[in-house]
Amino acid sequence: HFMIFVKPLEVMLDSNDMMTQFEVLFEDLSEVLRNFPTSTIISLSLSPHSFGRIGRLVLRACLQKGIKVVAINDPFIDLQYMVYMFKYDSTHGRYHGEVSQEDGKLIVDGNAISVFQCMKPAEIPWGSAGAKYVVESTGVFLSVDKASSHIQGGAQRVVVSAPSPDAPMFVMGVNEDKYDPSSMTIVSNASCTTNCLAPLAKVIHDNFGIEEALMTTVHAYTATQKTVDGPSAKAWRDGRGAHQNIIPASTGAAKAVGKVIPELNGKLTGMAFRVPVADVSVVDLTCRLSKPASYAEIKEACKKAAHGPMKGVLGYTEDQVVSSDFIGDTHSSIFDAGAGISLNDNFVKLISWYDNEFGYSHRVADLLLYMHSKE
Repeated sequence: HFMIFVKPLEVMLDSNDMMTQFEVLFEDLSEVLRNFPTSTIISLSLSPHSFGRIGRLVLRACLQKGIKVVAINDPFIDLQYMVYMFKYDSTHGRYHGEVSQEDGKLIVDGNAISVFQCMKPAEIPWGSAGAKYVVESTGVFLSVDKASSHIQGGAQRVVVSAPSPDAPMFVMGVNEDKYDPSSMTIVSNASCTTNCLAPLAKVIHDNFGIEEALMTTVHAYTATQKTVDGPSAKAWRDGRGAHQNIIPASTGAAKAVGKVIPELNGKLTGMAFRVPVADVSVVDLTCRLSKPASYAEIKEACKKAAHGPMKGVLGYTEDQVVSSDFIGDTHSSIFDAGAGISLNDNFVKLISWYDNEFGYSHRVADLLLYMHSKE
């Protein structure tokens, strides 16, 4: 039997995390791990400050990938409620496993997970829990300085599940090969939208060149929005009822592509529309190409990437799909061949779907696996 031991990893999560959610050079490391015999041991410690959307879904993703979760931190949710929240999900359905509590621990499929309720990251006993990695998803501790608080608690590395102002940013399938374990302790997994946009932009730029582009994401509402009209001092429109409106919003996802694909820095920008759906979003990338290409050639390039070096990250479909068809899809980005249009051979509109919760959560888990493979 092949045995792998990965020192415990941690994840820090929050119910208000704003989803502002490998296969590339390693033939899908996560798929390989899933196919290992049952003796495989991978230990991941999740450390949510709050057991929020991304926290619970990262836990699901880790369990699917054979990663053992050893700890969770949440100062606001008691253990009994944590059992309930993980067991039931209005969007992704009931967890099809055993969830209970025993001796102050969360038990999932027989795996005991320690539960902490510390307010400050530096106070969470990651070291004593044997945890090595933290996934920081509160949306609060985004900078290298703030995320480093987890190191004080005994963690060795932190993955921020949101864009960071100063941490190195990685998108699986695009630039994870730039990760340097000798110098990078705090890293960012970017945003769910950047994870959708960047793989598509990479394929187009590598094959045809992108002179300039505008992106619009039609984005599902998230926990930071209001169920009915309420105060939102920074952006007044964000305070309007999420179920009642199409809400124009800002996003840094397009500009962030320049951080993971430096050749596109300054060539992309974009905006968002928040719409009344609970999950699954879609990117509209309108770009001017350097090299003329027919829409058929663009489709072929995306299909080739989806079935080759970007398998598992970039998907491809020619079906007549709608948003709900992608609930639970684990790809970062699914190119919709039938939805795009071309004005001419240099000016095209490309469409790609993404489950902004579940797809992103799987990339968080994959980044952790990739980082460990470089230890």
